[in-house]
Amino acid sequence: MKLWQKNTIQTDALIEQFTVGNDRVLDLQLAKYDVEGSLAHIKMLATVGLLTADELLQLEAALDLIYQDILAEEFEIEPGIEDVHSQIELLLTRKLGDIGKKIHSARSRNDQVLLDLRLFYRAELSEIIKETKQLFDVLLDLSEKNKMVLLPGYTHLQVAMMSSFGLWFGAYAENLVDDMQLLQATHRIVNQNPLGSAAGYGSSLPINRQLTTELLGFDTMNYNVVHAQMGRGKVEHFLSFAFAALGHTFSRMSMDICLYMSQNFAFLTLPNHLTTGSSIMPHKKNPDVFELLRAKGNRLQALPNEIALLTSNLPSGYHRDYQLLKEIIFPAIATLKECIVILQTFLPQIIVNQDILNDEKYKYLYSVEEVNRLVTEGVPFREAYQMVGNAIENNAFFPEKNIQHTHEG
Repeated sequence: MKLWQKNTIQTDALIEQFTVGNDRVLDLQLAKYDVEGSLAHIKMLATVGLLTADELLQLEAALDLIYQDILAEEFEIEPGIEDVHSQIELLLTRKLGDIGKKIHSARSRNDQVLLDLRLFYRAELSEIIKETKQLFDVLLDLSEKNKMVLLPGYTHLQVAMMSSFGLWFGAYAENLVDDMQLLQATHRIVNQNPLGSAAGYGSSLPINRQLTTELLGFDTMNYNVVHAQMGRGKVEHFLSFAFAALGHTFSRMSMDICLYMSQNFAFLTLPNHLTTGSSIMPHKKNPDVFELLRAKGNRLQALPNEIALLTSNLPSGYHRDYQLLKEIIFPAIATLKECIVILQTFLPQIIVNQDILNDEKYKYLYSVEEVNRLVTEGVPFREAYQMVGNAIENNAFFPEKNIQHTHEG
């Protein structure tokens, strides 16, 4: 029987297949968190007299065995069982009889799902934050190693001013600092306990929400029970913005690399084993990895819109629409983590061109330097600008290229 089933009337098979959707597969990622949440919940039930000490011990032992099966990847959701929550309660009931049926006291599947998702998101965000920091370190190291390798700067895709690979790598490192602030802010929002909100309207049983908050390591709780349920969809929206920010960084960096690897730029290249070829053109070295990173980053940028379209104009309270959020966010998490690992692995193997600026087409990169040189000699800026502009127009611009200067940034 389903957790919500009141009698022996069976749900139409087509309806069951449609409403369950991909939950049996996706919910396997929530299994360990469902057990952790249940362990905290039964400890609380025992302290308020809704479980005896002996019942608590039996439930804890049975849940521990289930947890070990999950860690060993031997846990499965049986055919005909709706979700992970139903499967775990079924296993407990099979083993402990009526004691297993007591585990759901003072909670709804609504706050149970919310809790599992919060615990899952919190763990995944912590891992993403850690991996993002490692990617930041990679970029900062590359920035330092290449700080003296000059690179043409472009505006409007036209040659503009001098830059360096140090600045280029460092710019993306600082991009990640901004992205990290969104990740950390989202982590703080996620790290609030919804357990005890039940179906969104609380419980008349004498529960202790502060205890479960502490047992599960949350910073605080969602105090208002209606607000806790309204967090479904809102939390995923916050996640989507944080993921989209990283996607923006990844796609733009990947576009730069694809452009810079083109023979028309020839600013950098990749080792042969990191490129692919053509079935017809034997000379090709294609940056497929970075083209895919660009595409995956752009898909991540679409997340906020996808979440908004799914959840817009829903009134307060639970709606089955929210079930589909997992189908959007779970794959996005996997994609994001994959992109970070690929960048950590591939960026250090980029080979930069050490001698780009000797090409004649880059001589105008030094025009601003020449203007600034005249300014330091006392020439008003506008006059210096016109002098250098006239020299360029008359093909009389021969800049000094041995330049050494820096400032903050």
